[in-house]
Amino acid sequence: MVTRRNFYLEIFLIGFAALLLEVSYTRFISYKLFYYHTYLVIGLGLLGIGSGAVLVTIFPQLGRITVARMLAAGCWLASLTVALGYFVIALIPLSVLDFWSDPAELPRLFAVCLAMFLPFLMVGLMIAALFGHRSESINALYFADLAGAGAGCAAAVPLMGVVSPPVCILLSSLVFAVTGAHVASIGSPRAFRLNSVTAAVVAIIALLTPVLPDVVPDKLKTMNPEALREGDVLYSEWSPVFRVDVTKSLRPDDAVRVIHHDGIWGSTLQRYEGDPASLKHFDKDERAFPFKVAPSEPEDVIIIGSAGGHEILAALHFEAKSITAVELNPVTVSLLTEEFSDYTGRLNEDPRVHMVVDEGRSFLARARQEYDLIYFVAPDSYATMNAATSAAFVLTESYLYTKEMIVESLAHLKDDGVIAIQFGEDDFETKPNRTLRYLATARSAFAEAGIEDFDKHVMVATTEGLLNVATILLSKNPFTAGQILSFIATAGKVPDSRARHVAGSKPGADAISAVVSLDDEALSDWHSEYAFDVRPVTDDAPFFWHFTPFSSVLAGLGGRLDTASREEGAGERVLLVLLAVAVVFAAVFLLLPFAAVHSIWAKLPHKGRTALYFSMLGLGFMFFEICLIQKLTLFLGYPTRSLTVTLASMLVFTGIGSMLSAAYQGHRNGALAVLLTVTGLVTVAYLFALDDVTASYMGTDILTRIYVTVAIIAPLGLALGGFLPLGLATVASLSDYRSEYIAWAWAVNGFFSVIGSVLTTILSMVFGFTAVLILGLTAYVIAVASLRRIPIASS
Repeated sequence: MVTRRNFYLEIFLIGFAALLLEVSYTRFISYKLFYYHTYLVIGLGLLGIGSGAVLVTIFPQLGRITVARMLAAGCWLASLTVALGYFVIALIPLSVLDFWSDPAELPRLFAVCLAMFLPFLMVGLMIAALFGHRSESINALYFADLAGAGAGCAAAVPLMGVVSPPVCILLSSLVFAVTGAHVASIGSPRAFRLNSVTAAVVAIIALLTPVLPDVVPDKLKTMNPEALREGDVLYSEWSPVFRVDVTKSLRPDDAVRVIHHDGIWGSTLQRYEGDPASLKHFDKDERAFPFKVAPSEPEDVIIIGSAGGHEILAALHFEAKSITAVELNPVTVSLLTEEFSDYTGRLNEDPRVHMVVDEGRSFLARARQEYDLIYFVAPDSYATMNAATSAAFVLTESYLYTKEMIVESLAHLKDDGVIAIQFGEDDFETKPNRTLRYLATARSAFAEAGIEDFDKHVMVATTEGLLNVATILLSKNPFTAGQILSFIATAGKVPDSRARHVAGSKPGADAISAVVSLDDEALSDWHSEYAFDVRPVTDDAPFFWHFTPFSSVLAGLGGRLDTASREEGAGERVLLVLLAVAVVFAAVFLLLPFAAVHSIWAKLPHKGRTALYFSMLGLGFMFFEICLIQKLTLFLGYPTRSLTVTLASMLVFTGIGSMLSAAYQGHRNGALAVLLTVTGLVTVAYLFALDDVTASYMGTDILTRIYVTVAIIAPLGLALGGFLPLGLATVASLSDYRSEYIAWAWAVNGFFSVIGSVLTTILSMVFGFTAVLILGLTAYVIAVASLRRIPIASS
């Protein structure tokens, strides 16, 4: 008797490869384009998988293919499209801001999107075929699929730390091919040979990574080939945090080398041969402000975002006794400790310098000491970008600039210590938005800490140059007369510098004076009238660079984008266009195909309530998932780690919840009530306890924080995993067109999941994470109310 194959291992490996590919693409696309395009990757992945289910339903001949044959062919095609897609995505040049003016950009963007879409389409076809032929085992298969996806997520960051994201992309291709060969090994010699040869070729390509074509980044990026000269690139290294490149500068004496973070000029390496006399230029540098106002020869200095070590050299010049240099990316730190150690003077060997690889806020929360100077050095490289590329950071959550971070800093500051932060300001005279927002946030933090007379605790200076820099200094106690005199003297000594606000000075009529000195009511009125949104930012909506309201962007959406402006809504406009693209793509690939079976679709009962149920599940799940990814970024350190840990946890526990749902599918309404109650209780816990829980574990090692994250996600995943099977079981019993109804419900869910992947970020920016979590729960309440009104078919 021949045992029927269950394909649990195969679907596990397919899920593993798919999510390894998706996470690797997020890093890949962050370098090629910008961080916020990772939402496009997530949307295309959801779109491809959903489209596969639709195609199997619309074209019955696909459903008649045996499972083994479909998996063998699908794995081979997935492997092939991943490997070939790498070259398409890597080599096609794109320019984000030219989407508005250059018609040639759209076909190139479509080609890149198609290359990312096709492998996920193959995955969708395989999963749909397997679910259709093994419907009696769908709960176990769905669990194996999600468990594999979760494992792929969990493996992505460690793998990217060992090999590069391009190699991880090829590894996913290899897993597809090996899986296909395994399936075809029984009874399909031709498919076995195809998959085996493909696996061998991909493995060879992966091993020959030095000969792989490098990614061509956006034309706006400083690592675009058009911006480089031959021989400029001295070093390149990927990491899960961001890619690091080092190039020569324009200086003929090679005294400076440029560090690029994800293709954008982010910092510099300064040549230092160990002679303290060579550092005297810092006396006339904007980096003098923090050290001249802080206690002389400070005992303890912490630099958040030490990057290439420029500020470390400044601290050494000003005779700091102990310098803690915190940098998130281990590759950046290795530039000083290994790759360019001799060039930078072996700073890591200086007994006064302590280099730390960590997220700045997390490290500060764990620190047991107080500091004379806490120095934030343009921690996300925005200060060094040209005007157009600022759009990349509008959609980036940054927890280094929030009210809570300033409160944390005050708690680690000595009584006479100073907090310093420096921003690039492209147009300080007309719209010093970064400075205004940080001052407004600091004022709110000081009020929360019970510190009054904010104007006596803050000083602001600007320095013109290649990079126009604004320096903000904060003190726990009012600045002393001596500190004020030092500040004024430094402004006079540093070329092209100007004191914009001196502690305790008479308020002027400028914007800086308004934010610093107006009373609360008058300041609220001023914020309402100011052209940009520079209100304080908090951990609940840490989008520091989001200065242009979406209402203003929508009002001017038809106009030409001003690429010369940093704050004219470029990032917000791109996000709205991504939302529109998601709607169109999802409609074309998920809903439009049902026109081919319109006569069947018209006969399906309760379509309105079914559509409402599955649309709310799609939106609600994405609201929870992406909101938690963003919210836990601070706790876990950086976006890619938060994406992988949070998403892996959601997938695994949603899969377990789906598998467990088989036990209560015969008690639909009671099960819905229990699942909704659990979801509500978990949401309430997130709203009122999540911040306290993460804060209490912030000082622990990363492994403990990952365990805590898994525990945080587990109950939500278990509950959410039961809703989809209950809905599918209901619609399957309503009509003779069982497979068509399931496919349509799956398509509606996929359509709104794709939209939700982008919409979540927009809503988070406008209303904050708390509101989005409430919206997620609301979506499930609406879904349950809708499904309960659909009758349960009699047995």
